[in-house]
Parts: sequence; structure tokens; C-alpha cells
Amino acid sequence: MNIFEQTEPMKLGPYLYLADADLHLLSVFDDLKYDRSDADMLSPAMRRHVVQRLEKLGYKQTSGTIVKHAQTGICGLMPKFHALGASPFDITRYAPKQPRDFYILTPTQTACQFIDAYSLEEAVDRVKALIEKQPVNLLRLQDFLEHKSAHREFLSAIGHLKYVQRIAVQSDPLRSMRALR
Repeated sequence: MNIFEQTEPMKLGPYLYLADADLHLLSVFDDLKYDRSDADMLSPAMRRHVVQRLEKLGYKQTSGTIVKHAQTGICGLMPKFHALGASPFDITRYAPKQPRDFYILTPTQTACQFIDAYSLEEAVDRVKALIEKQPVNLLRLQDFLEHKSAHREFLSAIGHLKYVQRIAVQSDPLRSMRALR
């Protein structure tokens, strides 16, 4: 089953967000507040939650980083970071996927994929939509912006996104959400 074509987002619950059908990104809620030094990775609780929710849709965990649909062979990949302090922009670099497969990422990693894949305006719009469902570690993201033109342009939007996020986490439904444990 391709969750980007056949599943209503509500069936995934409040902690999973079908962030992008074109890039095939599934984002897992992390937390409401961040410190720029927080490790940006799927915690064991986040991984467990993903596996439990996707099992209801016919997926089975085949390894620590892969869930696979038995009938379609579509895989959800949960890439691991390779070094402490690694850039969230590089999370998919060593986890190639097939065209129908999807990545399961943190909100910050998802935002990084938007920045690398879309124009400035489109990336900002997608990050804003993500923030309204799942806050992003904007300070960490800012720290890892590279000297590419797309990254330098995105830097100008960080202040506005911080404001959007502050409003989002103070409003329902986000303000009542807690990190998975």
C-alpha cells in the first residue's frame, strides 16, 4: 500500500504526518521545544510508534530501519545518522530508496529535505505547513545551513518561521501534545 495515495492522514494519528507526497516523506512528531544542541534522530519511542501505526496498514518491520508492505513491497526507510553532530541535511544520503518507497524522518530532517528540493517560496510554505503539525528545531536547522544559494536565501525566512512556530505551539492541537516515550 502506498500511504501517500491511499491513506487519509487522520488514520495515521497526530504523531505522524504525510509531509510530502512528491518526495515521499513521512514525518514523526518529536517535541514542542528544542535546544539547538539536541540530537536530531528518531528516538526508540518514535520508531516504535511508527512501526505500530504502520503495522495496522499492512507494514511489517524487516530490520531496525525498514518497514515493508508485504503485498506491494513498498518500504518505509528510517535512516540513521552516522555521526554525532551530523547535518540533518545529509540524513538520506546513505539510505537510497526505490521510487515508491518513502523516508520516515524527524520534522527537522523533513524541513531540510524541503529546503534542498524546492524553491525558496515553496520551501518556506512547506516548512510553515509542517510547523503547524510538528515543530521543527529551527536553530539546529539554521546552524547547518550551508553556503549554497538556496540555503543562504532560506536563512532570511528563519525569523518569520520562529514566529509561526511560537504561535503554533501555543495553539491547539499542538500545545497539548507531548513527546513519545
